[in-house]
Amino acid sequence: MAVLRDRPYPGMNFLVDLGDGNTDGPEAGVAEVVFPDARLQVNEYRTGNDRVKEAEKLITLSHYGNLVLRRGAIGSLSWYRWWDEARNGGNALRDIRIQLLDEQQTTTVMTWRFLRARPVAYHYSTMQAQVADTLFETLELGFERLEME
Repeated sequence: MAVLRDRPYPGMNFLVDLGDGNTDGPEAGVAEVVFPDARLQVNEYRTGNDRVKEAEKLITLSHYGNLVLRRGAIGSLSWYRWWDEARNGGNALRDIRIQLLDEQQTTTVMTWRFLRARPVAYHYSTMQAQVADTLFETLELGFERLEME
């Protein structure tokens, strides 16, 4: 359930459940969540005998971009295995839950649920011998429905 307050929450305390109920430990840790756009398709409709000259706007379909997750490469193959399952035609659908926590990291203040999600892209950041940057792996998820609580 969303917790309303006067000032915005910082977006740095969050938990990600990739459909297995696990939000603790190195494999559940995510450094960045990029939320997708959510759009409604609108079609315009007007019959020829309407007295008004404006078309009626009818909402037809919902469209979502991809949910993007990034974490530092820790030697885990869990994201790759999930992507591989989807690539090979397996039943890779999962319900993903992202929880925003308060500053004390004790209370969930908002939750996003991405229903029937599956991997659609998987990649690593560039490695460079002259730069000591963190190596990141990225998993993009397509999903069928977004819900918030």
